[in-house]
Order: sequence, then structure tokens, then C-alpha cells
Amino acid sequence: MHFFVNLIYHFLVLKNPSNDGWRQTHMGQLLALASSRFDARVLSAMAHDDELSLALANLAGRGVLTASHIHITRHLPREGCRLTELAYRAGISKQAMGKLVDSCCAWNLVRKVADPRDARAVRIEFTVSGLQWLRAYQQGVEQAHRELTTALGPPVATVLQLGLEAYIS
Repeated sequence: MHFFVNLIYHFLVLKNPSNDGWRQTHMGQLLALASSRFDARVLSAMAHDDELSLALANLAGRGVLTASHIHITRHLPREGCRLTELAYRAGISKQAMGKLVDSCCAWNLVRKVADPRDARAVRIEFTVSGLQWLRAYQQGVEQAHRELTTALGPPVATVLQLGLEAYIS
């Protein structure tokens, strides 16, 4: 079956130069769209989290805190780390991460503290509100995962998870 799907895709999409649909339907584009949808569902769940402070829920609900800010949520260890390490973990520049950290500091999600081992370095740590945000993020991810599993069916969701894990390793 897999062979025939690839064969049909090859002849109908790739071999037809006048068909530009491939630009919107290739695997990378579909993965990006799925990732954006998943992140949007996570933020929506966070916006409706009764345990999250009203201010943070409103920021998530109004789209002020976006998928870009989730980089910090995904990559900052609970015990904190240096800005350079956080940027490296997220796969973005130190400058870009610095801007995200600054906005998250303004919303009291994280704080900058001096690194006790190097006075020139800055460590980023979650605040109490930031740890609430992290809990709400985890619950949002779990809800979005359940929604994806319901939409695709458990067997397809499992195969998707395994396939993506194999692809990125």
C-alpha cells in the first residue's frame, strides 16, 4: 500500500510541473501545519485552565503568549539554566531567546538571576507563576494529545508518534 501511495504522489504531484499543489501538501508543510494546530490547541486549553492565574490565562487566550514563548516552556529545566544553554536547547539564537526571556520576565513567568559560578553569565529560572504556567502547559499538551488521538483514532495516532520519533532520532 505504501508503495502505491508514493507512486501516485510521484506521478500526480511531482511529475506535473503545472501542479503547484505540492508546495502546500508536502510532508514538511503538513508537519508544520499540524505543529501549529497542536500548539494552538495547547494555548487554548491553557486559556481555559481554571487553576492558572487569570492574567496568564488571558495572555494565552488573547494570543499575547504565543507558540514562540512555548520554546521557553519546552526547554527551560525546572532548576533553570544559562541563557546560552536555553537558546541552544531551543535551537534559536541567543539574541532571539533573550527577547523571549525579556517578555516572559515582564509577565513574571521567568526571572534572570546572576550565575553564582560566573558573574558575567545570567541564569533563567521559572517564577512561582512560571511553574503554574508549566503545569498548565503540561495539561494543555495532554488535552491536545487526547484530541489528536480522538481525531485520528488510537492506532493512527500511535503510528504517527512512533514514526515521528523514528524520524527525528
